[in-house]
Amino acid sequence: MKVTILGLSITSSWGNGHATNYRALARALHGRGDEVTFLERDRRWYAQHRDLRDPPWCSVFLYESVPALRSRFAGLIAESDVVIIGSFVPDGVEVARWVLGRAHGPVAFYDIDTPVTLAKLRGGDDEYLSAELVSHFDLYLSFTAGPALDALREQFGARRAEPFYCFVDPDAYRPLELASRWALGYLGTYSAGRQRALDELLLAPARRLRHARFGVAGPMYPPEIDWPANVDRIQHLPPGEHPRFYCSASFALNLTRPEMRAVGYAPSVRLFEAAACGVPIISDRWPGIETILEPGEEIFLADSCEDVVRILRETAVAQRRAVGAAARRRVLCEHAAERRAEQLHELVGELAGEPVQ
Repeated sequence: MKVTILGLSITSSWGNGHATNYRALARALHGRGDEVTFLERDRRWYAQHRDLRDPPWCSVFLYESVPALRSRFAGLIAESDVVIIGSFVPDGVEVARWVLGRAHGPVAFYDIDTPVTLAKLRGGDDEYLSAELVSHFDLYLSFTAGPALDALREQFGARRAEPFYCFVDPDAYRPLELASRWALGYLGTYSAGRQRALDELLLAPARRLRHARFGVAGPMYPPEIDWPANVDRIQHLPPGEHPRFYCSASFALNLTRPEMRAVGYAPSVRLFEAAACGVPIISDRWPGIETILEPGEEIFLADSCEDVVRILRETAVAQRRAVGAAARRRVLCEHAAERRAEQLHELVGELAGEPVQ
C-alpha cells in the first residue's frame, strides 16, 4: 500500500509528541511492505531541533509553503492508496481542501488532539480543521474514543469516526535492568494545564518524602517553578533515551491535559511507553481509563498527594513488578505500532471492499 502522511513533524521530537507517534506508525507500515512518504512543513522551531532527518523506513520531504506543496507533490497525492492528514498541520484547512480535490484513494484525518479539535470546531476556530471539512473525509482517525466519537458523528457529520489510539514501538520501548534512581519519574513537555497535577502528584510528594529522589524530564518549563531539592530536572530527552528514563524509576507518573481528561478515553503515548518498559504507572484519573488498563491490576490511580505517598510507601516490590508486567502484556497486545498498522489496513480495505493485505 502506498501511504502518504502530511503531519506536524516527524523530523523533530523536541516539544512534539506527534513525532514519536508518526515514527512508530511509519516504521510499522514499512514492516508490512508499505511505501510510506511523510510531508512536513519546514518550520524554524523544528528545523532547529531535528533529531531524525532521513529515516530508513520512510521518505521525508520538507515543503516551504502550500503553493510549494501543490507544485511538488500533486502526483504523489493522486497516486497514493491512502492519504492521511494530521492535526495541527500548518494551514491545515487549505491543505485538506487541496488533498481532497487531488486524491484518488481514501483520505483520512488523523486527529492526535481530538478534545482540542472539538473545542476549536465548536468555537469556530479553523486553525487546522474547519467544521465543514469533517464530513468530507473518508476516515476520521481519533486518538480519543468514547463520547468524542459520538460528537464527531452527530455534531459534525463525520462519515466514519474510528478510535485510533496512540501506540508504542515495542522494539524501542522494553524493560531494561537498571538501578532505581528515582522513586517516581515524569516525562513530558511543560503544559500549563498539567502543571497543577504535576504539583499535586509529584512535587508535593517530593516535599513530603525528602529522603527519596524524583525525576522530571521535558522542555519548556518556566524558570519560576520552585523545584524541590530532591527533584532532578532533565531539559530534553530524545526518544532513544526514554526507556532508560522510565526504567530508572520505581514508578512512572502519567498526567493528562485537562481537555483530554474532561472528555476521557484519551490515553497518552507516554502511558504506553512506560507500560511497554514494564514500569508500574501512577496516573491521574479520567473517564475510560479502565478500558485501557485495569486499576489495581495494571495501573495505579491517584487523585492527591496522599494517594501517591501511600502507593510509594506501601506497594511491595513484588506487587509493583506484577502490575508493571501486566500493563506491558496488555499494551503489547492492544496498543503496539504493528496493531495500528494492521488496523489501518483493515479500515482502508473495508472502504475499498477488499480483503486486508
